[in-house]
Amino acid sequence: MFRLRHLLLFAFATPAWAADPLPAVGADVSQITVSGISSGGYMSVQFHVAHSSRVSGAGIVAGGPYECAQGSASRALSNCMAPDGNDPVPDTATSLGRVNEDAAAGRIDAPTGLSGDRVWLLSGGADRTVERPVVDALAAFYRTWISADALAYVKLPGAGHAMISADDPQANACNTSEPPFINRCETAEPPGTLFDAPGQLLNHLLGPLQAKAAEARGELISFDQIPFTDAADALGMSQTGYAYVPTGCRGQQCKVHVAFHGCRQSADQIGTTYVTEAGYNRWAESNRIIVLYPQTTPRYGWTWSGWWPRWVFNPKACWDWWGYEDADYATAKGVQIKAVMGMIEQLGQPAP
Repeated sequence: MFRLRHLLLFAFATPAWAADPLPAVGADVSQITVSGISSGGYMSVQFHVAHSSRVSGAGIVAGGPYECAQGSASRALSNCMAPDGNDPVPDTATSLGRVNEDAAAGRIDAPTGLSGDRVWLLSGGADRTVERPVVDALAAFYRTWISADALAYVKLPGAGHAMISADDPQANACNTSEPPFINRCETAEPPGTLFDAPGQLLNHLLGPLQAKAAEARGELISFDQIPFTDAADALGMSQTGYAYVPTGCRGQQCKVHVAFHGCRQSADQIGTTYVTEAGYNRWAESNRIIVLYPQTTPRYGWTWSGWWPRWVFNPKACWDWWGYEDADYATAKGVQIKAVMGMIEQLGQPAP
């Protein structure tokens, strides 16, 4: 059942005018971590590779290797989601070739920046949207730079295409793949324990962490994304983004984690469900981690860019991992990556 309470809250709480500006909170933006599911997983890989000198770790649920789609929506749907003998997922050598080409052209950081980073991957046994060979290829890609103990690869039996959360009492059944793509799965050992994907990935990337808080008592901020999207010329992103700022994190050099939602999970589609129920905020509260939730929006048709219209085809509000925004979508020059980095930089400005 869809989250009626969150949709109603979103509908009646969202003003017709822009949200407040994203505040400067003096965050520590020297060692950023990122995570995401599906298109958000692909965006996490892109952001990590593009800014490897500043990103220290990535958690990916149902994502694949860097520049898998090679600018093609057709390849994205076949090679990078449901590969077969005719449309295989790119091998490691092909993916490394894309990285080396982009690095040589100055579009991304030198890939040596990936060495020493930490990566957490998850593939669901019932995921038929992004199939296991795609995540296997991502693991092989990362093993080029990352040691065995720094790379965790979880293969969760019975899990569908979704974020696996222990915090959402209305989450879907474990094997489902339907909106809002937040599932509840039990682990085999110990029996009856709920699998907590955000908790596992944050512990792997930043741990060991303190136990998650009983409640997320910090500030859930909605902010105006337009200054960042306009500066980057990004047309596929929403007017409003979100951030969770734990208690005591204004002016206190708290870490920053970016959580990229998946397709059909934006706030313009499911309200604040992903922001509040995916499972990050209670961990963030007890471990002084600011969680940034940037947002895309469904867009299908001609959209104005400066003086000229531009065609944007993204009806499911996916992050750009095949080039619907621009040819540089996977690099530091990509408009969505630039917009999100602008948000991170703002969080790092000294608090008033």
